[in-house]
Amino acid sequence: MDVPLLARICEAPGAPGFEKEIRNLVLTELKGLADDVSVDNMGNVTALKKGRSSEKKTMAAAHMDEIGFIVTHVDDKGFVRFNPVGGFDPKTLTSQRVIIHGRKDIMGVMGSKPLHIMTPDEKNKVVKITDFFIDLGLPKKEVDKFVAVGDFVTRHSPLVELGDCVNVKSLDNRASVFVLLETLKELKKSKRKPAYDFYAVFTVQEEVGLRGAQAAALRIQPDFGIGLDTTIAYDVPGSTPQERCTTLGEGAGIKLMDSSVICDYRMIEFMKSAAKRHKIKWQPEILIAGGTDTGSLQRMVAGGSIAGAVSIPTRHIHQTIETCHKDDLSACIQLLAACVCELDQHDWKF
Repeated sequence: MDVPLLARICEAPGAPGFEKEIRNLVLTELKGLADDVSVDNMGNVTALKKGRSSEKKTMAAAHMDEIGFIVTHVDDKGFVRFNPVGGFDPKTLTSQRVIIHGRKDIMGVMGSKPLHIMTPDEKNKVVKITDFFIDLGLPKKEVDKFVAVGDFVTRHSPLVELGDCVNVKSLDNRASVFVLLETLKELKKSKRKPAYDFYAVFTVQEEVGLRGAQAAALRIQPDFGIGLDTTIAYDVPGSTPQERCTTLGEGAGIKLMDSSVICDYRMIEFMKSAAKRHKIKWQPEILIAGGTDTGSLQRMVAGGSIAGAVSIPTRHIHQTIETCHKDDLSACIQLLAACVCELDQHDWKF
């Protein structure tokens, strides 16, 4: 597995609406992998791989954006206030390092009131986003040289390997960006052609409402839609079997449903049969809260698309310590490649 590439993808900044740096990395990696590469007005990157037939279209979507923040105020001491862009559990902000991407990148830390001087009521209250500020270690006159309202902020968390796993911020959803790129590389290496024209789309602004995928699906109008995203692996102490959703090391997740989509039963059966044919380890996935680009792929098409998703089990999601198993990542690459190439071998009638 190309762990250095995965590290570069995960560590690149790209909050919703500010995906320029991760987009440029994707564009560099796509060279030589597709018949055509384009960027639309929203910033989605589409790589078209011609299939054995142009009778139908297949679209797979992996979102490039990560949860982040936007600067809303700099006070007279130089401390920075912010709003979240994407879903955060406020208690996970404690002790984080962040980078403000202003006139130049500046490292800062998330600060809050010290425990030692909290009142008993403050110690017991639910943490709020507004309890935090960003400390850059600079006076206001220095901060103002580089930071302005509207600058975006991302979390700082270099990739480390933990046993058979990788651990880093933004595996949601850079793990899927990696899987989609590696699938295109696998198709080129094996000289396999997709069954139908294959649109590999690296989307924007998923974390704030599946926005990029909506625009891309409206433009492409795919017959088949495959979402690529991470999903919950709550397989840790304190969890119960019905809460786990998926388990690390148990293979690629085949999505049944989430809050944005009920996957087409024909696509579910097709993915299961492909996994069985190629002896790819897989597990069913139902995500009771949280949506993915799959919903946009299904609905933003005249008459709808036949949609499903390949999901990557992930522990500690939406934290700086997101964790994926390398074998699961490999299984997702194998499953996506098999599905894209064998869509014409299935009976899609109701």
